[in-house]
Amino acid sequence: MTVQKSEIEVRILERVSDVARSEWDACAGLDNPFLCHDFLSALEESLSVSADEGWLPRHIAVYDDDGRLAAAIPLYLKGHSQGEYIFDHSWAQAWERAGGQYYPKLLSAVPFTPVTGRRFLVRHDLDETLYENKLVQALIKVVEKTEVATLHVNFLTHGEWERMGKLGFLQRSGQQFHWTNANYRTFQDFLDALSSRKRKNIRKEREAVAAQGVNMRVFTGDSLKTEHWDAFYRFYRNTTDRKWGWDYLKRPFFSYLHERMSDRVALIMAEHEGQWVAGALNLIGSDTLYGRNWGCTENFKNLHFETCYYQAIDFAIQRGLKRVEAGAQGQHKLQRGYLPVETYSIHYIADQNFRRAVGDFLKRERQAVGEEIEFLEEFSPFKKSG
Repeated sequence: MTVQKSEIEVRILERVSDVARSEWDACAGLDNPFLCHDFLSALEESLSVSADEGWLPRHIAVYDDDGRLAAAIPLYLKGHSQGEYIFDHSWAQAWERAGGQYYPKLLSAVPFTPVTGRRFLVRHDLDETLYENKLVQALIKVVEKTEVATLHVNFLTHGEWERMGKLGFLQRSGQQFHWTNANYRTFQDFLDALSSRKRKNIRKEREAVAAQGVNMRVFTGDSLKTEHWDAFYRFYRNTTDRKWGWDYLKRPFFSYLHERMSDRVALIMAEHEGQWVAGALNLIGSDTLYGRNWGCTENFKNLHFETCYYQAIDFAIQRGLKRVEAGAQGQHKLQRGYLPVETYSIHYIADQNFRRAVGDFLKRERQAVGEEIEFLEEFSPFKKSG
């Protein structure tokens, strides 16, 4: 389907593989692994993302005068609000109580992935403002053509958030906990930056894991084997089954990840008496380690903290990475060196009255988020300066 035809052409793609890998990645860049062609196509080809799962790809692609991909935005027509991590269920209920139809809706995001990154993907050698505006125009045209009630862009960058706010999009903020590498050379350097009590607590937690006979391993690149993915998939399914969750990711997805992106994977595995008992999947960006999924088949004291947080910090220090993003929620991360940071989303609501009501709510919510972050910062585990 072609939305617009002129010197600059806009197309709606039904799959990311409709675009050459090199062209998509020239727009997405290589800093964030979740935006690359390999990751998004793995979701689609494994049927983790599909119409049957409530995620219908409708990616926007903008072409320059020479017919080359100039800009893109990952976009999905969604039949629910699952797997997003920015919650709008109360909006859906309010709109439907008023007699409206909230679903389907349009969402620009990385499916099942609460990771901040660019959403308006413009090739680096082009005029970013020009093509970003073309993407915005295309988004609004898709809203009008599909007659959806709402459009959402989740976990975009702060710069995009500010620019889109000036264009009239509703702005929302949220909160996550991230670890920052203050040029640590070793894990001990990180511990030395903490208050005495917090430092001792982390040491005790790590010692408890070792005392239970659990050994930790990190697999990446050629060291990753099928047996590791088989075990991790069991952990993943165990977590979703126990929490009455939705097993978004199908087993073939992990095979595609292995085939296409093994050098960007850090799979942290726990072994006990010759058996894999837990694991955490991380993806490696240019300066950030992204913690994604965790699971286990046996319970060991403090193993979650070791696998998801301390091993991730250790790996980031060894690789010289600047940050660890350990996913959504979790104030328990604070005492383990992960500090609160703001996250961002924007929203377009077609109905003016509904838009006004949501806008009023978001103003109050943004203020509350800012106040909570300031409050939590007072409980930082790091030594007080001065």
